[in-house]
Amino acid sequence: MPEAKTETNKKIAFIMIALLAVASVVGIGTNAFAADGAKSAGMGMVIEGTENWNGSKDISVSTFIKNIGKSTGIYKMIHRDTPEEIAQAKLQKEALEKAESASPFAAKAPGWQYVIMIVIGFLIVYLGAAKGFEPLLLIPIGFGTILVNIPGAGMGEGPDGMLHIIYSAGVGNEFFPMLIFMGIGAMTDFGPLIANPKTALLGGAAQFGVFFTLFGVALMNLIPGLNTNYNILQACAIAIIGGADGPTSIYVSGKLAPKLMAVIAVAAYSYMALVPMIQPPIMKALTSEKERKIHMDQLRPVSKTERVLFPLLLLVLTILLLPPAAPLIGMLAFGNFVKQCGVVERLSKTMENELMNIVSILLSLGVGSQMTPEKIINGKSIGIIVLGLVAFCVATATGVLMAKLMNLFLPKNKKINPLIGSAGVSAVPMAARVANKVGQEADPSNFLLMNAMGPNVSGVIGTAIAAGVFIATYGS
Repeated sequence: MPEAKTETNKKIAFIMIALLAVASVVGIGTNAFAADGAKSAGMGMVIEGTENWNGSKDISVSTFIKNIGKSTGIYKMIHRDTPEEIAQAKLQKEALEKAESASPFAAKAPGWQYVIMIVIGFLIVYLGAAKGFEPLLLIPIGFGTILVNIPGAGMGEGPDGMLHIIYSAGVGNEFFPMLIFMGIGAMTDFGPLIANPKTALLGGAAQFGVFFTLFGVALMNLIPGLNTNYNILQACAIAIIGGADGPTSIYVSGKLAPKLMAVIAVAAYSYMALVPMIQPPIMKALTSEKERKIHMDQLRPVSKTERVLFPLLLLVLTILLLPPAAPLIGMLAFGNFVKQCGVVERLSKTMENELMNIVSILLSLGVGSQMTPEKIINGKSIGIIVLGLVAFCVATATGVLMAKLMNLFLPKNKKINPLIGSAGVSAVPMAARVANKVGQEADPSNFLLMNAMGPNVSGVIGTAIAAGVFIATYGS
């Protein structure tokens, strides 16, 4: 009886903490992001770029639910936009573009700051080449950073600079991230997720890091003297870093906060590269040695029919429930279906090899081309780097904690090793490998890789859904 009472108390505690966290985010965020909320929160000023919003993008639970409902495919199929709604949406888009163009990044930086950026570029190359941190991404990002900051070279200047052409052709318009998602789909095996669907909860829990970061951005807005003044669109773009998904971060920032794309993309890719350093201390701090030694059953075989139908079902659900996420999930489903159907092997191999490599090079160079001092050496950018790290750490922690919460309800012989919860971030397959490595440090005979791939691939889907929710709620 005492043991049962303890378990009940644990469940109640978890639920209460979750409710308090949600209430805190909504309560503080409502004031910190509002156009006139900054004044009511005691900041004495209006957040830049929100002067003409008139409360249209303030945080409100009722408005959030209403906007999500209006963004569903079912609603769009039934309801046709009136000319007035189309005109209003056009005006809102033009106002957003005007606010972005008026951003304080236009002034030319002093020459010594370009030298600093070149040094940072060499440091990024060093981390990729010498330390092995995501070399396929960091080496071209580093070279892009070096080349765009060479005085007099003009590689990042329009209309003929090479890096400017690359950025305009596929980074600024979200074309390259779409191609990357297609390649990821062709490389991804959803079998572990299909075999053990409950691990999708771990991928979903890791997205708490994304939404929790809105709370962190709100707090940063309220700190006197920082003058970060992030609006809700920028906050959403920053928060998506918590998913540890570079292409999605670029896609969301391109939609909501184009001027912050460079630092957001670099932060996202950097934290992806640093997964083996960031995650293990958090995982070990939140688990006992006994929990790290938990062995999980071998996954059941998944039939070809299940593998073929999964991307189609995923696409149908996206069409019906969250069309704003369709560009990301649609390309993911397309790439995966081409892989699983087995009748176009040449296309599948091209997507996951040649095309993926070419687009990765161009995307990374394009990201590096935005690493100029005007965009990086300022308070907002430093805040983004800090908040991105917070987002990633919280995402890792909540994945682990969700696994521990699930274990309270699972039979003794069906417990989940909490380490695989950390793989709920989108860094595929690195996060799953890290979970497996930490598990083997506790018990060399414990192989968690395939079990960790379930939450890992569900994290890719979860981050794309979170991106769709942000765009549906605030990007319209």
